[in-house]
Amino acid sequence: MMMLLRRSAPGHGYFWFVLFGSLLGVAPTQAQNTAPPGATVKLGIVSFLTGPAAAPFGIPGRNGAEIMIEAMNAGKVPAPFDKVGFGGSTIESKYIDETGSTANVVTEFRNLVQRDQVDAVVGYVSSGSCLAVTPVAEELKALTVFYDCGTPRIFEERPRAYVFRVSPHATMDNVAAARYLLAKKSDITSYSGLNQNYAWGQDSWRDFAAAMQVLAPKIVVDKALFPKLFAGEYGTEISTLLTSKSQVLHTSFYDGDLEAFIYQEQARALDKRMTILATTGEAAIWRLRDKMPSGTIIGARGANGPLAPDSELNRWFQKIYSDRYGTPPTYPAYQMAMSLLGLKLAYEKAKTGEAKPITDQVAAAFKGIEFEGPSGSVKLAIGDGHQGISETAYGTYRFNKETNEPEIVDIVRFPAECVNPPAGVNADGWIKGGMKGAKC
Repeated sequence: MMMLLRRSAPGHGYFWFVLFGSLLGVAPTQAQNTAPPGATVKLGIVSFLTGPAAAPFGIPGRNGAEIMIEAMNAGKVPAPFDKVGFGGSTIESKYIDETGSTANVVTEFRNLVQRDQVDAVVGYVSSGSCLAVTPVAEELKALTVFYDCGTPRIFEERPRAYVFRVSPHATMDNVAAARYLLAKKSDITSYSGLNQNYAWGQDSWRDFAAAMQVLAPKIVVDKALFPKLFAGEYGTEISTLLTSKSQVLHTSFYDGDLEAFIYQEQARALDKRMTILATTGEAAIWRLRDKMPSGTIIGARGANGPLAPDSELNRWFQKIYSDRYGTPPTYPAYQMAMSLLGLKLAYEKAKTGEAKPITDQVAAAFKGIEFEGPSGSVKLAIGDGHQGISETAYGTYRFNKETNEPEIVDIVRFPAECVNPPAGVNADGWIKGGMKGAKC
């Protein structure tokens, strides 16, 4: 009997003790069942680990997850996040590469949920990935937190029960970009756009152009260019833009596309002809350094990186990230950290005893949650409590030759209610309707 007990699989030892103990007249005691049920929370973490989006976006996001989960398990995150793990439950993580077709992304998601039986999935950089995963997450009733993808369509197409996004969507990025541009360059007469030809690029340009139409209807669009995703070569587009009379170029390029474009346009001095407004530019400043054109208008998809508010939690996050990886955290790392903190709070809000809360309990607790993280205050105020809003900021880039470091200066902050649509209002309709109710 002792041999049987020693060879039992984990979790089955107590069963054999009860079975054979009853035959021998030995009664089990509570002390002999010391491990609380559901002692581990399993997370699937998905980000670009290879390919053109990996180095500037996917890897910083993955790194943000690694250090946050490590700190959470050690109980070293500053209060009010200092409880070990997720409410005392240790966090286990499995990292998956997002690279591949949307069909492959969906297959990997199903594997995490059905084969690996993770408790939640946190991930995805590409808006295309998020749009593909969303209906599957709802079908499988799998708790899913999108950490980066920005398309507003996720929660506008229909209500969601199991999908959440702490990070604000791209409407905020582009409304704030228009407001900043007009505050700093009120004399412009035309502008152009260069955006990737898929959901993220199309939605970003739509929102920016619509906001400009509302705020400055006399300023006209000259060129609107949509190269394919991960094209990497932009000679044709640069030639077209060099014939333009626009004073500003709006781009939501990210990943290797942004960096390739910057190198290629500088060889032909496009940035001397027009100001580049890069809504995701912050993610590239520590890589491009003095190659990023001075005067570029920089966004960070929220108050992240150099645009993040000064707080104990932000200083802590910057230090542990920089100490580990030798470079400051960029906005994908911030968004991952904020997503994990939101999920942690939802788990702890849902937990009422020793047992790990079930998915429906965590989803109910997550809905409408509000907290302060390294990026400042976020509230899941739209998308029926599934979509976050926060303040954002824009600034102007320069490379400080004295410190040999990138800087963002002339920063302007925009309240969440200034640049996000109110609850129950479609983003596109809100902008075209004059952004009614905006509190700026």
